[in-house]
Amino acid sequence: MTAKPTILQELPADLDQDRLPRHVAVIMDGNGRWAKRQGQPRIMGHRRGVDALKDLLRCCRDWGIPALTAYAFSTENWGRPMEEVDFLMTLFERVLRRELEEMAQENVKIKFVGNLEALPRSLQAEIERSMTRTQDNQGIRFTVATNYGGRQEIIQACRELATQVQKGLLQPDDIDEALFASHLYTAGVSDPDLLIRTSGEMRISNFLLWQLAYAEFYITETLWPDFNRVEFHQALCAYQERDRRYGKV
Repeated sequence: MTAKPTILQELPADLDQDRLPRHVAVIMDGNGRWAKRQGQPRIMGHRRGVDALKDLLRCCRDWGIPALTAYAFSTENWGRPMEEVDFLMTLFERVLRRELEEMAQENVKIKFVGNLEALPRSLQAEIERSMTRTQDNQGIRFTVATNYGGRQEIIQACRELATQVQKGLLQPDDIDEALFASHLYTAGVSDPDLLIRTSGEMRISNFLLWQLAYAEFYITETLWPDFNRVEFHQALCAYQERDRRYGKV
């Protein structure tokens, strides 16, 4: 977390501290397009995207937002060119190794969610090390969705509950929303209040299908590597203008 924010260190005066989202989720889209516009290979966009994520994590901490979830790699992303996939796996590993101690000292609690067993073993080791190193931290909760798919997550939860029913450990009528949520990858993490997607795409791309049921969506044309605190400020202003009724009048 060596990148330094250039502006808006403190919470802007036009934001109400009491009405900030408790949990922000981000779909970090547009790294490849950003690189293309710069005349650079796609991997350079991913590198710049890491810097944007580091600053957003710090911004959430500085402004009092207790949880951030980032969609780092989806189950569908394996269909990208192998060179790009290999670079992303290596990038994740290097960033974790390089940034872990600083994040730990800044009281960040890291959690990875997804089918982690399919990742390279060296990356799995770094992920396990990061979660173990920060498990007792009480600061911002930073969740990284890696090899994650919302449908896959729901199917896995259904299988676990079905197995318990089959063994006689659970009755079908015992299954409610809370029990189901406890079998998701994100168990123990509150549902996001705000979803931000960059690059103007209008879809959630198999991300947190259960958890985003009542999240507010904010879409920006800005490509992810250019997403900064000014952009985040605009997203929060839009969020605070919403009337969150949760289906009620």
